[in-house]
Amino acid sequence: MDKIKVIKTEQDYQEALKLAEELVARDPDSESAEGEQLSLLSTLIQDYEAKAFPATLPSPIDAIKFRMEQTDLKPADLIPYLGSRSRVSEILSGKRELTIDMVRALSEGLGIPAKVLIQEAEQSPESKYQRWDIRLIKLMEGRGYFGNMSLKKYDKTELLQKLFSSTEAKMQPAALLRKTSYRSLLRTDKNILSAWMIHVLKKAKAIKALPKYKLGVVDLAFIRNFIKLSAQEKSPLLAQEQLKKMGIKLVIEPHLPKTYLDGAVIFAKKENPVIGLTIRHDRLDNFWFTLAHELSHVGRHYGQNIEIFFDEKIQEENGVEYTAKDKEKEADEWAEKAILPKDKWEISPAKITPSPMAAQSLANELGIDIAVVAGIVRFKHANYYYLHKIINDEEKRVRHLLPKVFGKH
Repeated sequence: MDKIKVIKTEQDYQEALKLAEELVARDPDSESAEGEQLSLLSTLIQDYEAKAFPATLPSPIDAIKFRMEQTDLKPADLIPYLGSRSRVSEILSGKRELTIDMVRALSEGLGIPAKVLIQEAEQSPESKYQRWDIRLIKLMEGRGYFGNMSLKKYDKTELLQKLFSSTEAKMQPAALLRKTSYRSLLRTDKNILSAWMIHVLKKAKAIKALPKYKLGVVDLAFIRNFIKLSAQEKSPLLAQEQLKKMGIKLVIEPHLPKTYLDGAVIFAKKENPVIGLTIRHDRLDNFWFTLAHELSHVGRHYGQNIEIFFDEKIQEENGVEYTAKDKEKEADEWAEKAILPKDKWEISPAKITPSPMAAQSLANELGIDIAVVAGIVRFKHANYYYLHKIINDEEKRVRHLLPKVFGKH
């Protein structure tokens, strides 16, 4: 059993997040030792975040959506509390305010505190910005979120107002996000997530001389062949250059606290697709699976008039409701098939004995890096102890290739 300790530093925090992801991937029973370990670890992470980055009251909409995620409710389940199907859609999209009757129904039926549901109307945008923690603002400033503006000349309210009134903030693109599987245990701050996305769009805007992306170019066969770049030296940089030639912008931007984000694909009208990766887990297998996942979104969902934003809104296709979770599942399935075709897996010795030798043989056959194979083999076996040395080989790190983003290592 991995040792759990009190989280005191940023390094402790990052290690705790990594361990939590590994535990969830093992899908432990809640009554087992690992299940209890995960519960304790989640509590420690939340306590650290509450102190390091004090939370603001969520907006009424965020509070409703968080409770929906906790209890696995669909928008249709809110009809008894909010009225008609169209009324639910208007509330969740922010086009209509909650009435007193709705507040009472939601508070009594879903257990959402009434003070959370009514507080939005009482607060100005300026007061919301004042609740942002100054340490987070300094982190964002150091990463260039505010351009030439700084805390030396402007207060945090002015900086945030500028950020959220920028051209990128007004684009209102669709964003499909890949987050850690234990996101239901740790609540995402949607405002911070929005800030991250705005910054990614700003960095994408600076990437010039791209051809227009041609719909249909990215399919399963393309992704499968593209992943073969992983076998080459400095493959993440090669991937960035190759995608640029195709009209796809790949932006590397570290995640912000309380976002738990691995990557995102952003579709804006009349704009080239933008893929943002955080390299939150500094491993080659994670880089390539996440990239394959986002490319799957490009191949399957670009040009479909997607109306999903941050795993929230629903849309209908042929009369069937789809949520962002459905889209994420589709992308995961494509990414898995691209990295390891079913027919190859069925006859691979790695299916029986996940040894380094079997993983290397499979990597040679597929023409991809052994670390990428090791990652998918661990997933297939649902055992993240397997091939640990290959996954954590220092030569398979990614951040050192991006000193301008992560600093020198």
